Amino acid sequence: MAKDKTIYSCTECGGSTPKWQGKCPHCNAWNTLVESVAEPAANARNRFAALAPASEVAVLADIEAAEVPRTPTGIPELDRVLGGGIVEGGVVLIGGDPGIGKSTLLLQALDGLQRGGVPTLYVTGEESGAQVALRSRRLGLDRSQVSVLAEIQLEKILATIAAQQPAVAVIDSIQTVYSDQLTSAPGSVAQVRECAAHLTRAAKAGGTTIVLVGHVTKEGALAGPRVLEHMVDTVLYFEGDTHSSFRLVRAIKNRFGAVNEIGVFAMTEKGLKGVSNPSAIFLSQHSEPVPGSCVLVTLEGTRPLLVEIQALVDSGGPSPRRLSVGLDRDRLAMLLAVLHRHAGVACMDQDVFVNAVGGVRISEPAADLAVMLAIASSLRGRALPKGFIAFGEVGLAGEVRPAPRGQERLKEAAKLGFSVAIVPKANAPKGGGGRDLEGLTIHPVERIEQALEVVRGLA
Repeated sequence: MAKDKTIYSCTECGGSTPKWQGKCPHCNAWNTLVESVAEPAANARNRFAALAPASEVAVLADIEAAEVPRTPTGIPELDRVLGGGIVEGGVVLIGGDPGIGKSTLLLQALDGLQRGGVPTLYVTGEESGAQVALRSRRLGLDRSQVSVLAEIQLEKILATIAAQQPAVAVIDSIQTVYSDQLTSAPGSVAQVRECAAHLTRAAKAGGTTIVLVGHVTKEGALAGPRVLEHMVDTVLYFEGDTHSSFRLVRAIKNRFGAVNEIGVFAMTEKGLKGVSNPSAIFLSQHSEPVPGSCVLVTLEGTRPLLVEIQALVDSGGPSPRRLSVGLDRDRLAMLLAVLHRHAGVACMDQDVFVNAVGGVRISEPAADLAVMLAIASSLRGRALPKGFIAFGEVGLAGEVRPAPRGQERLKEAAKLGFSVAIVPKANAPKGGGGRDLEGLTIHPVERIEQALEVVRGLA
């Protein structure tokens, strides 16, 4: 393959120059020139060809819509995050901290697919073939028939995929792959973007499902250009503390399934195993109720999940601290202000610490009510009743707003044996307060002060 000429394109104005400069000669912006490939005019037409066969303009109503066929990986929790399984020609990007289990999970999935008659290919750029074989034996994948290629040159990887024609190929990782068409080092913005684009075109043209493993920055975001997330069909993130045995895989983007779906895994000696009842991980292990603890029914994708919210309120100094783990810190400051203004619970001279047990991250506002009840419980030193759950969004005016799919949350709590719930009035079953739902006594409220009054009456 003839080596193409490289140019430097400006990310601001789109202009180009044959050599790198600190400042773009067209728009005078600094540090915006990025290496790219300049194709000869004769070949420029073919560079992006064959993404899909040419088609005529058609009316949307006349296009036949068919369900996308899926192939299960044999790991139910991974299939849940992917939307039911892998899709032919799909491109999946999975990122996470080093050592959290990305390669382990993918090797297990490839082995299950291969045993089911699906041809697979594992391309490793960070390990040798012998290291991958050693890991597979450690995971108990005896006599695995997964094909392994230790290679980092893009052109050789594409040639192998074209020759082997696997149904699923894993590239571990995209930051180690480089193309001869560029002079920059592997892992640079230009290399990652160009290699990902070529692999995506190969997946769409040949029907091979390609899984790209991506490195993450110290902030936890995928390293490299943000355009990488726009190229692919599905983006998955590994979450969880590497010191804990539990891992969460969250779907951030999915063209073939629900967004923000999660899969829960436990790391064992034989690799990652799916957790059938993830709520048990995040619930308290206390023999008796303790002050500052409240169970929240949150929603992760299509799955109701019970999570224990813990709060600790302690006397602080002249500058009291506000710290939250797994929850938005700015929202915590807002909730404390609402507690003071509308419920008379003052924490201005107290340190407030809030934690979501198990390393789970909660972003939905339906956690507001549980957080505020946990803070009030810790401040007064009085535990909430046994078997107590709560959920609901709290506004700046002190109103308790409904949470989406409230009935599913209540049914999940009742199924796990909880007996008392404080929920927004709009989420309560028809018939008024105190109505039972499979043994769950429900107290609907409209304002935060009503919720605290109900808690005082239950204590």
